[in-house]
Amino acid sequence: MKTQYTLIVLLTALITLSSCSKKSEPIVITPDHFHNAIDKVTEVIIHDIFSPPVASRIYAYPNIAAYEILAVNNPSFTSLSGQLTNFTAIPAPAKDASINYELAALVAHMDMSKRLIFSEQDIEVYRDSLYAGWQELNEEEFVQSRDYGLQVSNHIAAWMDGDNYKQTRTMPKFSVRSDEPSRWQPTPPAYMDGIEPHWNKIRPFVINTADQFKPVPPPAFSLEEDSDFYKELKEVYDISQQITKDGDTSEEIAIAQFWDCNPYVSVTRGHLMFATKKITPGGHWVGITKIASKKAGLDVVHTLHAYTKTTIAMYDAFISCWDEKYRSNLIRPETLINDHIDDSWKPILQTPPFPEYVSGHSVVSGAAAESLTSIFGDNFSFNDDTEIAYGLPIRNFKSFRAAAQEAAISRMYGGIHYRAAVEIGLNQGKDLGQYVVSQLDMKTETGVTSN
Repeated sequence: MKTQYTLIVLLTALITLSSCSKKSEPIVITPDHFHNAIDKVTEVIIHDIFSPPVASRIYAYPNIAAYEILAVNNPSFTSLSGQLTNFTAIPAPAKDASINYELAALVAHMDMSKRLIFSEQDIEVYRDSLYAGWQELNEEEFVQSRDYGLQVSNHIAAWMDGDNYKQTRTMPKFSVRSDEPSRWQPTPPAYMDGIEPHWNKIRPFVINTADQFKPVPPPAFSLEEDSDFYKELKEVYDISQQITKDGDTSEEIAIAQFWDCNPYVSVTRGHLMFATKKITPGGHWVGITKIASKKAGLDVVHTLHAYTKTTIAMYDAFISCWDEKYRSNLIRPETLINDHIDDSWKPILQTPPFPEYVSGHSVVSGAAAESLTSIFGDNFSFNDDTEIAYGLPIRNFKSFRAAAQEAAISRMYGGIHYRAAVEIGLNQGKDLGQYVVSQLDMKTETGVTSN
């Protein structure tokens, strides 16, 4: 009996010591946690080959989820409930809960990201590596914060489920009608179907309707040499002939390649065809948001404010742009130049698989630049190293609007857009971006706050 009693006492003491040894250190979440999480999302988007419009959706919802949690606990920021279409307030945390709001926001971001991609295991592995460390530091804080983050993620997912994305997955493919000479046709080398012909049916965040920023029509189609349309067609050909003479020293070619951002480039080697993968246009601007946030030394909540505001603007910009693309259904320069000017001509960049007017890069860049300018100012210079991973050097910009202008003209240098699509598209994006900025009330203070 005495031995048994001694064992019980020892066991009780060990349990007590074990419980007392549990760590209760604070879990610190930094802006880099969010930069790294978004970088991981970009990696998966590239791997899974999501189209630019779909990628904009993948970026936006996780940022909104994270931002909303931070806004709950920060009087300097305002919830987006009632500001985004059909979006209601997230659940309030329990009054007695011990929640690390920055941790909960990161949990919600990762959980929403996992719901939106194919390679879920890539997000899960990254998430679990963080979970293990947090749980070891402070299990109670981790569990309560995680559970609240997942609760909010479920709320955002339920709202997201009504954005018509699932319905558009079952809608018919875009039909090509060869009897209309102005109508878009699939382009070499893969001759892919037009992607996302129903994207204008996706529910927008801020704009009222997909056609709210409907641009003027493109120049009337004509192959008469004195027509405005033919002059723009010939301009694309003449520019490409001129800049290719300079070869590797051409600044125009460098600009075209820097802003290529084609997520799926088909490469043919004899009878073999394979794809090279890159970031999307939206992914490039998400990278610029990271660069600006780090340069400004933003804290966590201001970092999420920048990401959220900019990805909301780009999401609506893609809806607006794709609405026009499949309304005008304009043929690409490559098709007409091969048929009527030079059958051996190839554009510097591979023509993407959707109609020409307006330029997606131009619209999205214009919108992103307006959002970032509203946050960081009009004279915020930065060094854009987003394309280093693809073997391209850093380019320097004096402002976000200057970067947007270069992104827009890059499409004409690349041989894939006429001038009207570039210039009108950029203005469309600027107007839309300014509207989004004017409609969103996200901060109760002004100016950039750093660490």
